[in-house]
Amino acid sequence: MTGETSRLQMTFDRLHEEGRAGFIPFLTAGDPDLECSERIIRSLPAAGADIIELGMPFSDPMADGPVIQKSSVRAIEAGMTIGKILDLVERFRIDNKTTPIVLMGYFNPIMAFGVQAFLDRAITVGVDGLIIVDLPPEEDADLCFLAVKAGLNFIRLVTPTTGHDRLSRILENAGGFLYYVAIAGVTGTTSADPGRLKSRIDQIKNQTKLPVAVGFGVSTREQAAQIATFSDAVVVGSALVRLIEENIGAEHIEKSVLDFASELADAVAGARTDEGFSNTGRK
Repeated sequence: MTGETSRLQMTFDRLHEEGRAGFIPFLTAGDPDLECSERIIRSLPAAGADIIELGMPFSDPMADGPVIQKSSVRAIEAGMTIGKILDLVERFRIDNKTTPIVLMGYFNPIMAFGVQAFLDRAITVGVDGLIIVDLPPEEDADLCFLAVKAGLNFIRLVTPTTGHDRLSRILENAGGFLYYVAIAGVTGTTSADPGRLKSRIDQIKNQTKLPVAVGFGVSTREQAAQIATFSDAVVVGSALVRLIEENIGAEHIEKSVLDFASELADAVAGARTDEGFSNTGRK
C-alpha cells in the first residue's frame, strides 16, 4: 500500500465530496457465531456502512462494557480466532474491494498469533487499519512501527482527557483517522452528549488534518445525526451488538441488525441536509 491511496483515504475523500459524515458500525467478529456474523458483515455496505470496524474477541477486554464483553465471550466460545477473522476478511474481499475494514482489539491475541505473521496476513487479505486499545504511543515499537511499515493505518484513540501535548504525541504515527472516545469510561455504559463534543472536535482538528470519527456512547439515530453534523464519521457499536444479544436464536436476527444499521446510516448521511434524516440515495 506504500505510495498508494488507501481505501480509508479514498473513503473519507468521497465523503468530503458528498458533504457528509461516514457511518462506521462496530461488530465483534464471530458473534454470535461465525456464519451469522459473516452474513451480517457482508451485508453491512448495502445497509449503508462506509467503513466496517471488527472487534477481535479477547478474554479480558478492559476498555469494553458488559455488552461487548459478552459478545467476545460468545465469539470465543463459538471458536473465533485471529486466523478465522483474517479468513473472514479475505472472503469479504472477494465481492467487496472498496469498503475499508478496521480491526479493533488488544495486543495479546496478536502477539500470540505472531506479530509479523499477523501483519503479513492482514495486508494480504485486505485489512486497512488497526485500533489497538492497550498500546499507547510509548509502545509503538511493539506493533505500530511494523504496521505502518507494512502499509496498515494505525488508528489512535483520543479521549476527553487528552491534552494538547499528549495529542501531539499521539498524532506522531497516527494514520487513517482519529477515533474520539466521546465518553469517559467503557463502551456501552453511558450516552454521549453531542452538545459537549463539537468544541472538542474543533480543537482536535486544529492540530491535525486526519479525519475524526466519534464513538463510544452513541446509541440512537438522533445522537448519530447530531454528531454527524460536526464529525467526519460516527461509530456505533454497543447498540448493534446488543441487538445481536437480544435476538440470538431468532430467525430475524440478521434483519434486525441490518435494519437498525440502515436507520443509523440514513441518520448520519442526512444529518447535514435540510431534510435531516432523509435518505441520500445510498449505493
